[in-house]
Amino acid sequence: MSYKRFGLLLPLSLGYLLDASAAGWEEKYYNPMPEASDVVLPMPCEGSMVFRKVFIPVAGPLDDYPINIGQDGAEYGYVEQTRPTFIAGSFTGAKNDKSRYYLMAKYEMSQLQYTALTEETCPTVATKMRLPQVAVSWVQAVEAADKYNLWLRKNAADKLPKEDGASGFLRLPTEVEWEFAARGGLEVGAAEFRDTRYPMPEGINAYEWFAGAQSSNGKVQLTGLQKPNPLGLHDMLGNVDEMMFEPFRLNKLDRQHGQAGGYVVRGGNYLTAQADLRTALRKEEPYYNAEGQVKNKTTGLRLVLVSPTLTSRDRVASIESSWKKLGTGSKEAGAAEQGTVQSLNSLASGVEDKALKEKLQALENQLRASNQQQEETRDQAIRASLNLGAFLCTKMLDDGQYVDFLQKNYKLNCESADKDASCDMRKGKLDEQKDRLHKLSRYYASSLVESATLYGQPLLETQVPVMEEIITRNKQLQDLKPYLRTHWANQKAFLQKQKIDTEAWLSSCKTVTQ
Repeated sequence: MSYKRFGLLLPLSLGYLLDASAAGWEEKYYNPMPEASDVVLPMPCEGSMVFRKVFIPVAGPLDDYPINIGQDGAEYGYVEQTRPTFIAGSFTGAKNDKSRYYLMAKYEMSQLQYTALTEETCPTVATKMRLPQVAVSWVQAVEAADKYNLWLRKNAADKLPKEDGASGFLRLPTEVEWEFAARGGLEVGAAEFRDTRYPMPEGINAYEWFAGAQSSNGKVQLTGLQKPNPLGLHDMLGNVDEMMFEPFRLNKLDRQHGQAGGYVVRGGNYLTAQADLRTALRKEEPYYNAEGQVKNKTTGLRLVLVSPTLTSRDRVASIESSWKKLGTGSKEAGAAEQGTVQSLNSLASGVEDKALKEKLQALENQLRASNQQQEETRDQAIRASLNLGAFLCTKMLDDGQYVDFLQKNYKLNCESADKDASCDMRKGKLDEQKDRLHKLSRYYASSLVESATLYGQPLLETQVPVMEEIITRNKQLQDLKPYLRTHWANQKAFLQKQKIDTEAWLSSCKTVTQ
């Protein structure tokens, strides 16, 4: 029996539920490796698509997070060379959350999902339909996303996440969204984020499909057979190339070239050599060839779920207010740059000559942009100093407890009439560790005082919750949170009393509990 799957559900008497293809999909067909934090959206034909939240540690609508994408030393630097960029999330979580997020599909879109979105009748559910959908053009990929958006708004609008009252929507990912997620986002450390691939403790064969008999053997593979990356995303590298939303541009050192070309595909596929599989890998595909729209058997797609930016009048007002403050200089940093920007603004306002007014306004905007760049670099440096302080606090705990242990043993064995024969050795070891701890404590104190003096309490205080959010999202760094809080308490004590108290700081770090 044939029926339209974009309409409302038909009653049982009309035979809709008697069609086997209309039965709800078993989870193994759309989410073969389920996790508790998965976000599941319904699809036509009683199907589903699974997404993962990708968090960014920013809260305000004009906040964004600096990252570097690309790869240093790449053979094709004009395609992949490292460049700085910024990323921000779409959706806010709870009221006091210090991060925003976007959602990325957990798996590459399968043939089952694509057919459910684009065909007039529902597909017959089968394991082979879990293969990634390939041989579709960029235009067809966008059309599939459009059909999904329209279906959700008609049939499951309440399931779409909202930001400031505006419903989210699906599209192809931008290159920055894709690469941030492919590298592991906040779930990996800074060094791991900059590596050629995300961490693969069990070896690449357990995580990705690539060319050769030891992996794909020249065939596309079912979605979700391999282990996920640190964000819980499967097949980000290999299996099939994934289309990006924006057109291809060359890399011109620290920025992209002005010419926009064909579309971008990322990640490599089942014919890509293992040595070439990397998160920076990007290629250009033309939208059209002599036969029409370009369709490749190695290229598929993965959707992201995001929100509009200008969601309401209140949000626009908030953005306008934040924008006017950008690069004008913060009170915490001093009044010098504030005064310069304000003077230029006042001077431009009082000038009647149009050409001169425009030059002064352009100069003001250039100064604001320069100030803003310096402020962002400063904030990164502050977060690095907080991270260092928290790490040094962990070292003082370890080394301090070790000295206590050596001291206790020495007292038991060497401070009595019946001395142990190894006392000289024990004394030497104890003195050596005490000296090491003393040097570590002085280094910690110097770092704490230098950072406090350089930045001041207001600037440091602003970055503490951001750093805490970064640590919280990274499973490998979560243990640092109590040390960060202890370090900040030590730093605040210095800022308020201007007293260097190395012993008290050592004691506070030694008493940290998880």
